Amino acid sequence: MLMRGGTSKGAYFLAGDLPADPAARDGLLLRVMGTPDARQIDGIGGANPLTSKVAVVSPAAGADADVDYLFLQLGVEEATVSDRQNCGNLLAGVGPFAVERGLVEAEPDETAVRIRMLNSGSIATAVFPTPGGIVDYDGGTAISGVPGTAARIDLDFAGTEGSSCGALLPTGRPRDVIDGIDVTCVDNGMPVVVAAAASFGVTGYETDLSRLRDRIQSLRLQAGVLMGLGDVSASSVPKTTLVAPPRDGGLVCTRTFIPLRMHASIGVLGAVTVATAVLIDGAVGHDLADLPPPGSPLSIEHPTGRLDVAVELDGTTVRRAGIVRTARKLFDGTVFPRSSL
Repeated sequence: MLMRGGTSKGAYFLAGDLPADPAARDGLLLRVMGTPDARQIDGIGGANPLTSKVAVVSPAAGADADVDYLFLQLGVEEATVSDRQNCGNLLAGVGPFAVERGLVEAEPDETAVRIRMLNSGSIATAVFPTPGGIVDYDGGTAISGVPGTAARIDLDFAGTEGSSCGALLPTGRPRDVIDGIDVTCVDNGMPVVVAAAASFGVTGYETDLSRLRDRIQSLRLQAGVLMGLGDVSASSVPKTTLVAPPRDGGLVCTRTFIPLRMHASIGVLGAVTVATAVLIDGAVGHDLADLPPPGSPLSIEHPTGRLDVAVELDGTTVRRAGIVRTARKLFDGTVFPRSSL
């Protein structure tokens, strides 16, 4: 099933429909997407990291969740498949997909699906409308980066603090220095290196920052070691987010790289993690943020709009995180992968 999840798009599969061997599975998915090719012309990928994604869904292995969800990020020009990060955007489509495929029985009005994110082991709960026991994708909720409106999907996260790195602040400090630049290494569902845009000699409001590619790579390679992730040269994490003072009434303005291409917006868990970082006294961006009253949404500005998240922080302990997304079923059918890479 091809679905839009949040501001991403991906292919959703039942785990049982894919090879059990990870290498065989990954080879098949590369052929499905049309990777490696800048246009992905011979597959269903959209020639962009945001549309070269896969969700693998299965019945939950434990009683604390309803389904298990494995996210796979496929390269576009390079034949890579990574499971080292979560994807909160494709996560928005997992609950509806689970109902569509009969893994979860829908409730008469709305359905809550507990989803174990296998990439990190953490749990998210998705709540979405199912009038008459059928998923309803239509609604009045708009999110930046997606035209029109769709049904509201509430995502509530539990246990994402330090999900990949083992701690909210993997270095044990709210601030480190890499290449002479102050950074905050943080993980609340997504490993992120936060740096002030001004440290790179830019405003943080630009639409093209490709000139920073080499500096961003140097920064994240060193941060990966500091964060306990090891050699991240072939990994999409940690992400790097440059922060600047807000321009549209938000918490902070951002420019995010995945890992070296500037994101058209910002990822769900990336936004949650950046919001968490700038709430911490002494962290990079804390002095730039326009902090709203406690309990108010934290609006993260990005190149195509803003993304509202909820984060409840007690010192450096995350009490709760949540976000509103939408998703839509685009196509349900059979894909025909090419025979070889």
